[in-house]
Amino acid sequence: MKLGFVLTAIVGFAVATAIIGYIGFGAVFTAFATIGWRGFGFFCAYAALPYAILGACWFVLIAGASASQFGTLVWARLLREAASELLPFTQVGGFVVGARAAAMQGISGTVALATTVVDVTTELIAQLGFTSLGITMLVMRLGGKAGNGDLVGAALIGLGMTAAGAAGFILLQRHGMGFVEELARRFFPRAVAGAGELRFAFVDLYRRRQRLALAVGLHFVSWNVSALGAWFALRIAGVDIGLTSILAIESLVFAVRSATFFAPMGVGVQEAAYALIGPLFGLGLEMSLALSLLKRARELAIGLPALLIWQGIEGRRLLLGARQ
Repeated sequence: MKLGFVLTAIVGFAVATAIIGYIGFGAVFTAFATIGWRGFGFFCAYAALPYAILGACWFVLIAGASASQFGTLVWARLLREAASELLPFTQVGGFVVGARAAAMQGISGTVALATTVVDVTTELIAQLGFTSLGITMLVMRLGGKAGNGDLVGAALIGLGMTAAGAAGFILLQRHGMGFVEELARRFFPRAVAGAGELRFAFVDLYRRRQRLALAVGLHFVSWNVSALGAWFALRIAGVDIGLTSILAIESLVFAVRSATFFAPMGVGVQEAAYALIGPLFGLGLEMSLALSLLKRARELAIGLPALLIWQGIEGRRLLLGARQ
């Protein structure tokens, strides 16, 4: 584990702890308890819907995919998220875990890796629309009030950075395949025949514009459906907040997290974003932090069992390989 990762994680935990401590540990955890087991259980069960949509986003990119492979892609997508959020990896590590999980279930390694990269690209494009929605609501909420121009300007800069990142990611795929090919050689040595095969897979994927557009549209739906889950959980807790407000909060928090992708698990960043953005849309500081903790708890409740199952599958595969 790199020293930079450890130091960044320590700083993140310190920031998160300081924010919660400043607001009041008792107040924050009382707000969290208000959501209760019923709200938490619903929040975890509801996650099946956005994960199913995310699996569909990946599914539509694979030409000739069979209906039986849909479940495989939903499972692999869940693992991608769990690895990115809970393991000491960069986002790239999560992508590799998801692609490997798909390849282990019978999908070609070339197809799994190429469609993973393109799926991430379509998700970034969809997030631009989701973030734009949040910024529009932010402008409408703040209006021309003095002192708010800097906040709107920062949000617009963040949107520009996300757009630049998406454009750079697309250019990297078209003109700088060396990094992706290195991933293929390292993690899919048997499944990927060569660089030419991988390059052809990317060219073929980007020729299918209708499938790309459908994937972007489904990702946009997924972003909104995920935010809707947070709204339902707050309503169960008796928090009276409008759906448009929670959509704005979630879109802007996700934008902040994307812009600070280098922060391990977004620790500190997510808590600061909720503390800053939530009150602007009528969500109290305590409940804003409680919502952040609710998401952390859901990631653990769903992600940890999934990763343990994956580790078991990987271990069994290595054991069988050693015996042969």
